[in-house]
Amino acid sequence: MSETRLLFRNIDDPALRGIVGYRGHGGYRAIERAYKMMEPNEVLQELEDSGLRGRGGAGFSMGKKGSFLPRGDMVKYLCANADESEPGTFKDRELMQKNPHQLIEGIAIAALAVDATFCFIFIRGEYDEVADILDIAVAEAYDAGYLGANILGSGKRVELVVHRGAGAYICGEETALLDSLEGKRGNPRLKPPFPAIQGLYGGPTLINNVETLMNAPIIVNHGSEWFKGFGTEQSSGTKLISISGCVKRPGNYEIELGLSSREIIFGLGGGPLVGGVKAWFPGGSSSPLLGPEELDLPYCFEAIAAAGSMLGSGAIIVADETVSIPELALRTARFYHHESCGKCTPCREGTNWTVKMLERVAEGAATPMDLDIIASVQENIIGNCLCVLGDAMAMPVGSMVRRWRSEFEAAIEAARDAEPTPLQHEPMLAPALGI
Repeated sequence: MSETRLLFRNIDDPALRGIVGYRGHGGYRAIERAYKMMEPNEVLQELEDSGLRGRGGAGFSMGKKGSFLPRGDMVKYLCANADESEPGTFKDRELMQKNPHQLIEGIAIAALAVDATFCFIFIRGEYDEVADILDIAVAEAYDAGYLGANILGSGKRVELVVHRGAGAYICGEETALLDSLEGKRGNPRLKPPFPAIQGLYGGPTLINNVETLMNAPIIVNHGSEWFKGFGTEQSSGTKLISISGCVKRPGNYEIELGLSSREIIFGLGGGPLVGGVKAWFPGGSSSPLLGPEELDLPYCFEAIAAAGSMLGSGAIIVADETVSIPELALRTARFYHHESCGKCTPCREGTNWTVKMLERVAEGAATPMDLDIIASVQENIIGNCLCVLGDAMAMPVGSMVRRWRSEFEAAIEAARDAEPTPLQHEPMLAPALGI
């Protein structure tokens, strides 16, 4: 099973981290083309025509998102969302660690497209080593004239700062990210106004994921039609996927969108460790789980959405037959309860209540009626929070209760018959799957 490598084409070359090695592989040609041969509206149109969709979760068109920023002389901002905190997701870390200059080039090109002057890479605080690598790469880009007051003699100014977050999952939500950048507590904002109109410091702001921005140089170099030659009609290009959980070959892989999910899990990931696939998250821990009957789905935005889940960040977490679904639901709920900012009632109370009810399942104190109530509460959380963190718990937990209800009922009965044991209050998802 082979990959289709665009972003990962030269990823294993250690020299790619420095500006000399990056140039040796054709780096910074796209920025020269964009700043010397194209108008800003042409760059934006090329990005929109490519069909490039956001690679961080929502899957919204990058070019369309950029077109929402107003034109005019006001100061505009661009933020690269590198707060990669979704359990099971670790692709952006490898991109920034091994190929930081392509992110810088992508930021400069996107800044030109939307006329943004001040740019930030908001990176999660735990990525301290990667942040140091980015700082060095940014300094190299300034020295080479790819950042600063007069990029390549074009008269265009782009300033770039690497900003370390403080380790909060909520700051991956774009408006909480903006509050954190401004020195406030990372809480989501009420929308509208949307960041494209009123974002960082009250100015129009474009926010994109790391992987999304790193596709910009590829599109400028090769053209939108070439890029659309990969993937499907509604999901163009390639996608980096992080495979983890109960698989023989976990890791990051780059695939052409539309590849069979079975080929990804069994071909690239090597298949489950024990028996078959019981369940899998197609897009990180916040996506509704799918079962073995969906393994032949094309891995693309539209097919996964039609199956009732979402492609999300592209993190595939596999649960084999040894994994307890009720335990997985409890660990998932604990993670999101721990990471909730507490600003809005549905998320603050809903995550807390869900954890307590799932603990009752684990203790054998729940009843089948409680399972109905748990499922109902998840439906009431979805769509009623300030941001999607509440949904991020409710969607996977709700899907587990609905699809594996018999396993929850069996867990209740087994817990009643077993010796009582103290619950381990571990908020993380990873231990449930051995990752």
